Amino acid sequence: MNITNCPNHCPECHSPHLQDDIGDPLDEQALDAMLRKYGGSVTCVCFMGGDATPDQVVSLSDHIRETTDLKVAWYSGVQAIPASFQHFDYVKVGPYNPKMGSLKSKTTNQRLLKNVNGQPEDITYKFWE
Repeated sequence: MNITNCPNHCPECHSPHLQDDIGDPLDEQALDAMLRKYGGSVTCVCFMGGDATPDQVVSLSDHIRETTDLKVAWYSGVQAIPASFQHFDYVKVGPYNPKMGSLKSKTTNQRLLKNVNGQPEDITYKFWE
């Protein structure tokens, strides 16, 4: 699920349309409706964006974790690990830097972290080509 109004404005962003404040509000009811629509084909809900409203992302993550057995991930453009890390199964941190590459690049500044007993485990290497 994409959350718009991204404040990061990364150079060469792969989703520049998410920098605008567009679309419908994402709340618990909208999220539940999407999950009903796709049923058992969903295994993980990944929020892309939300850096402008991190408390909203945490609230939606908590809702999913309380009402389903789905994994929850957050792709954030912020470099630091969020204080709310424990509310997610996976968190991607770091703005896209075209000189350093995406998660597929060994030189990337981005990191994909897995929540292991409340502690971040860097699993970025699993994406390297």
